[in-house]
Amino acid sequence: MIRETADELRTIAQSCNDAAGYFPALYSRVTTQIANSIDAHEFADGDRMNAFATEFASRYIRAWKQEIPRSRCWQASWDVADDGSLLIVQQLLLGINAHVNYDLPQAAAEIARESGDLAGVHADFDAVNDVLAKESVGVLAELDLLSHWTSTVAALGGGRAFNFSLRTARAQAWSSAERLYPLDDPQQREDVTNLDELVSVLAYLITRPPIPVAVFAFFARFLEQRDPKRVTAGLLATP
Repeated sequence: MIRETADELRTIAQSCNDAAGYFPALYSRVTTQIANSIDAHEFADGDRMNAFATEFASRYIRAWKQEIPRSRCWQASWDVADDGSLLIVQQLLLGINAHVNYDLPQAAAEIARESGDLAGVHADFDAVNDVLAKESVGVLAELDLLSHWTSTVAALGGGRAFNFSLRTARAQAWSSAERLYPLDDPQQREDVTNLDELVSVLAYLITRPPIPVAVFAFFARFLEQRDPKRVTAGLLATP
């Protein structure tokens, strides 16, 4: 299931003519790496992880295809996909923000309900952090070919800060999943609505950073590849 999902993410990325292709390009690589880790028996329950990762990714895919109502936080990322003032990393962070902070808690709670084993899901949930950290090293290196400032920032500790921020976000996502897990349907809908509002605020902060960061971003964008199709191809690691 998860390999087919990775292929679908790649197809979505390649179909985009703006920055909306950046996140699915990155995410197709992550899901492929998770598939490789499943094949290598690196998770406690490979079948459960396959179901978990597929359920997780499908939430983005169904929203993109408008098979389900689009959340405010995802729409916030797509609304600025043609905004040339945003850095590549800002566009990526908008997708990561919506997927990790909004989609992930719901996917984890759903799989836990199906298996009746919240603790077991947590073990695999934590293992994914290692996969993401490993993949981010390659992505940061390749981003320097598209954003000619990322290697300098990474050398100054940006890579470690990114991994720490991602782990922090996933820890918060697990707390949200624990909160969602025992709720009935009306309570879940209310909680998810509140979560969407919070994650939408985070999306706004990504696009409107504080002044020192905004000044840096203004100059950094002149060092970046500005053709969205080339950026997507680079993130997919294709010619």
